Amino acid sequence: MATSSVSKGCFVFKPNLKKRKISVPVEDYFNKGKNESEDDSKLRFETYQLIWQQMKSETEQLQEELNKNLFDSLIEFLQKSHSGFQKISRDWGCQVKLREIPTAALILGVNVTDHDLTFRSLTEALQNNVTPYVVSLQAKDCPDMKHFLQKLVSQLMDCCVHVESKEKESIQVTQKKTHCSMDSLSSWYMNVTQTDPKMPQKKRTSGQWKSPPVVLILKDMESFTTKVLQDFIIISSQHLHEFPLILIFGIATSPIIIRRLLPHAVSSLLCIELFQSLSCKEHLTTILDKLLLTTQFPFKLSDKVLQILTSIFLYHDFSIQNFIKGLKLSLLEHFHSQPLSVLCCSLPEAKRRINFLSDNQCENIRRLPSFRRYVEDQASEKQVALLTNERFLKEETKVLLENLHGYHTNYFLVLRCLHQFTSSLPKYPLGRQIRELYCTCLEKNIWDSEEYASALQLLRMLAKEELMTILQKCLKVFKSSSEEQLGSTAKRIEEFLAQFQSLDEAKEEENTSGSQSKGLQQTDLYHLQKSLLEMKELRRTSKQQTKFEVLREKVVNFIDSLVREYLLPPEARPLHEVVYFSAAHALREHLNAAPRVALHTALNNPYYYLKNEALKSEEGCIPNVAPDICIAYKLHLEYSRLINLVDWAEAFATVVTAAEKMDANSITSEERNEIIHARFIRAVSELELLGFIKPTQRKTDHVARLTWGGC
Repeated sequence: MATSSVSKGCFVFKPNLKKRKISVPVEDYFNKGKNESEDDSKLRFETYQLIWQQMKSETEQLQEELNKNLFDSLIEFLQKSHSGFQKISRDWGCQVKLREIPTAALILGVNVTDHDLTFRSLTEALQNNVTPYVVSLQAKDCPDMKHFLQKLVSQLMDCCVHVESKEKESIQVTQKKTHCSMDSLSSWYMNVTQTDPKMPQKKRTSGQWKSPPVVLILKDMESFTTKVLQDFIIISSQHLHEFPLILIFGIATSPIIIRRLLPHAVSSLLCIELFQSLSCKEHLTTILDKLLLTTQFPFKLSDKVLQILTSIFLYHDFSIQNFIKGLKLSLLEHFHSQPLSVLCCSLPEAKRRINFLSDNQCENIRRLPSFRRYVEDQASEKQVALLTNERFLKEETKVLLENLHGYHTNYFLVLRCLHQFTSSLPKYPLGRQIRELYCTCLEKNIWDSEEYASALQLLRMLAKEELMTILQKCLKVFKSSSEEQLGSTAKRIEEFLAQFQSLDEAKEEENTSGSQSKGLQQTDLYHLQKSLLEMKELRRTSKQQTKFEVLREKVVNFIDSLVREYLLPPEARPLHEVVYFSAAHALREHLNAAPRVALHTALNNPYYYLKNEALKSEEGCIPNVAPDICIAYKLHLEYSRLINLVDWAEAFATVVTAAEKMDANSITSEERNEIIHARFIRAVSELELLGFIKPTQRKTDHVARLTWGGC
């Protein structure tokens, strides 16, 4: 609008903060337009949240238990290293030989993504039990000695300071970060510990001392600059009597890296002790044992989904946290894609929910492939009742779910028993870890495989002591069950052990009676060789099994019968789709990144991601409403190795102005031509950034194409 004002002004119009975007409840995303009621989608979302919170708390508790031994040994090392300074606080240098800095080399493994969680737990444990002064540094924040000391000082200031005088002092120190030095740190530490004998800390436990040490954690020691580490260690060793420092090196590869980074003159200033964390493979086995190989959680994974998660773990990152994220994604995808996942809960709750199933949910039950196979095996009258009578269907569903829960109880007990027998066999025909055996049992009938047959052959050659040891382990597994059938199984194993014990007693009696009857005999070499030949000849002619061999054969046949009865694949059980997540393709799309395919799909078919009807086009056509980078990308596919920028720009302008009744080269559209040219330059720059083209000096106004093929 025109104005008669002489002066010009800038007016700011603040947005209306009261207008908020309408947020869609999360549970509504579970309703995919399949005529499902809002109650079902909300109940599925709440069930998902409940199960995941239980699984998350279980994993956190498990990780604390696994790290407990490591943290206890570290705390003991700190106490032992600091005992001299605890007795005589001003005579630290006399207690440490040759000014050696106590150093704990913590070997954590190559699963770097899990290290942050471990260090956070370690920091919390040290602050609660040892000292409030715990500092964690990373190599990216410490490129030189100046930044190293600045980060150390700033974090130390955040660890304490609750008295006003000390707050002022810390503020003065932080304001002079450019002048940080070990002398200032030493004087700060002496003032803090001497002026306040009660220690400036929120928590005080029996494990903390009057003059606590300063624990410095270097999370990624391999990434630190050699000169920075050497200078800091040399300077710290000279101030060790004033500034009690304890180092913790986080090492992902091998302790040899200490020798590579630090020469002997520097490493001799460290009193190093190695600490090994739990192997990530053992950690994975424990996680699977507590989350999947149990009836505590109703949610299960199919064989292909479990193989995808374990293969990503074993061949990519060895990260337990990423494995747990994949498990969470599987749980979320199961409750999102499967309407009947509302029954994936505890058995009493599932029976209660069955009574309130809607007609659509009853139809979903009838559509399940496993339920349809079950109906086909029933009598004709029962088939009609299952397909027409809703009440009869719900009662039958309760029975099938109860059978499914009982199946899992027996399944995991027999699986653990079989693992006890096969985990110690030579060459491990059925795998060394229980997860390998579990994947095989999920995939097919394990007794039809060659590995199972070879395992049984090896079991028939076990010695008596080994067999009795395995049976005792299996007895502990079965005694934990309250099922009647498996209770009788435990009794049967006890009978086998008693029979083996009776064989030992009978053998001792035979040996004593034989020695008394034979008395003194000739024991020269000739008679020994003759007796051995006679025994071999007797074995060839008679081929009669001993009592031990007969009993061992009974044990193997008994285990084989248990496997054939209880280790059936879950696909054979009706309603297994309710608790088993089997959409491996959906999980693979989310976890196995394919950036080239995703880029080509987005640029060649933007409708796949944008879901705009105007972007739909026939194959080979380029819609003018598509994003500029998509138009430029599809045009560049029509060129060979070198692309003329002038021709490319003209083709781009033609496509953009195709739907408009205006010539792009006319004089009246000069401003429009400039806008189109700017859009083209931006699209070309984006393609260059993505790596599809690059500048070339072979021809003027040409660019080189870097990719070939569709995807």
